[in-house]
Amino acid sequence: MFKQEVRSITISFNNNQAIYIQIIQYLKTQILSSVLKPGDKLQSVRELADQLKVNPNTVQRAYRELERNELIITLRGQGSYITSDSMILDDLRTSVVGKETEVFIEGMRKLGYDNTKIFEIVKRYLERGE
Repeated sequence: MFKQEVRSITISFNNNQAIYIQIIQYLKTQILSSVLKPGDKLQSVRELADQLKVNPNTVQRAYRELERNELIITLRGQGSYITSDSMILDDLRTSVVGKETEVFIEGMRKLGYDNTKIFEIVKRYLERGE
């Protein structure tokens, strides 16, 4: 059921957001882009903390939040794994796409574009294949 695969992780942290949130966002992105696949084993808290040069409590907080949202499963003595539940992964994708779309639309509205113009711009951009 679970793969015994551990991947190396590199994150460039910024000062605008808590580190544990940046770890969560990074892992979510890795899951959605299929770098991390359902059933993949994550590094242990201590291994990831050492690699990222952060406090183990920070990584533990990120893992705990991911587990609370059912994106990872922790098996005592065996480690943490990406969920294999396709409904949870679909919900994650829908949520992230919705947030990204909202940010884009809000940005376009701040530039003075209405819905019709935003739609035209997106359509034109997609038709060019970029």
